[in-house]
Amino acid sequence: MADFLTPQSEDFSRWYNEIVQKADLADYSPVRGCMVIKPYGYTLWENIREALDRRFKATGHVNAYFPLFIPMSFLQKEAEHVEGFAPELAVVTHGGGEKLEEPLVVRPTSETIIGYMYAKWIQSYRDLPVLINQWANVVRWEMRTRLFLRTTEFLWQEGHTAHATREEALEETMRILDLYTDFAVNDAAIPVIPGRKSESEKFAGAVNSYTIEAMMKDGKALQSGTSHFLGQNFAKAFDIKFLDENNQLQYVWTTSWGVSTRMVGAIVMTHGDDQGLVLPPRLAPTQVVIVPIWRKKKEREAVLEAARSLYERLRPVVRVHLDEREGFSPGWKFHDWEMRGVPLRLELGPRDLASGTVVAARRDIPGREGKRVLQMAEVEQAVPALLEEVQAGIYRKALDFREAHTWEVESYEALKEAVAQGFARAWWCGDPACEAAIKEETKATIRCLPQDQPGGKGRCIYCGKEAHEVALFGRAY
Repeated sequence: MADFLTPQSEDFSRWYNEIVQKADLADYSPVRGCMVIKPYGYTLWENIREALDRRFKATGHVNAYFPLFIPMSFLQKEAEHVEGFAPELAVVTHGGGEKLEEPLVVRPTSETIIGYMYAKWIQSYRDLPVLINQWANVVRWEMRTRLFLRTTEFLWQEGHTAHATREEALEETMRILDLYTDFAVNDAAIPVIPGRKSESEKFAGAVNSYTIEAMMKDGKALQSGTSHFLGQNFAKAFDIKFLDENNQLQYVWTTSWGVSTRMVGAIVMTHGDDQGLVLPPRLAPTQVVIVPIWRKKKEREAVLEAARSLYERLRPVVRVHLDEREGFSPGWKFHDWEMRGVPLRLELGPRDLASGTVVAARRDIPGREGKRVLQMAEVEQAVPALLEEVQAGIYRKALDFREAHTWEVESYEALKEAVAQGFARAWWCGDPACEAAIKEETKATIRCLPQDQPGGKGRCIYCGKEAHEVALFGRAY
């Protein structure tokens, strides 16, 4: 465990693959493209799930569960949807030793099966809105996979809502986008750029797709959450109608939205360094680790007793772990917990006992600069306060990095240079041909049309025609 990582500057991709395994987040499955999420990684996912689930329920959403298997005919009802997912489908043709009358698709997403059920459940305007979320696994037959970022099977939440009016559905779409932004910034400490996807990048079957885009430490973009306004496309495909207040039959308006275990990868690549993970305290499986230190046997019992007492005092206020492992030096333990990204390490030795103090070492600030002496009598207040400092510190570091690697460009040559290192903001005329040409020539895509627009007009970065929106360009995972 206490070995070293490939430096990020040498090979970022290799660094990522090593850290996911060495920090005990996940391992490779015998099934190609699948992963085993280990307890430490799954606890991180559970904390992400809890933070999102709390927000969903606070905005009136409830959880349900829908089947893993979907009749092939369901996907074929929405032509754009099936075309978009066709290359990624896993299909079951036999069951119970017999060929099935109709092939079943292993859930790539659930709009179709949920649309079928909503058609049964929704009859009147009194039944609306329907605000349902599910936590589930999905399968997409990816050709190139990487742990957490792109796997054949992954975990996620997918929200599916139905509304009486277009305005209500649009409001829901943007509410969720804001919710995702709030989670990313305040819990994951990831600065994200919310915006609308271009037509070529939107979700198959959506009228409009919205996204939060994050920058990883290699300058590449990671789509970290999406919220889709589906209009009446799925309502018409599945005949989801209701009687309005005037007794007129209307189609509902729907939305869907999701965040997946890709968020674990986002946290790793936004904050990690050459020593290992750097986890935001609000999501870290272990927020604080206590490492007792002694040299002489006669010191051992007194130090351990004090460490256990400290552990019991901190348990009610933080997620704390006491490292009592025998046979490992304090230095080895320090490295081990640095690899795992624990935000705060408390070092407790004989001198600390004598002075009534404990040494706190911040994971985000290496060396002596990140150390602070805390009074033992004040740890219940001092430790949570210090964790908030760490949370704010790693967000600021990530934001500074993104700002230093984002350029407002006014020429196509400048765009090419910018996307090799990070993001480029440039005027775009809206023509898909310009977008496709830029992608072909630079390997960069329009990550989104940011909500934060300068206003006015400019000239398209590619063709020079009049443009009314600035696009965010970047190479992506």
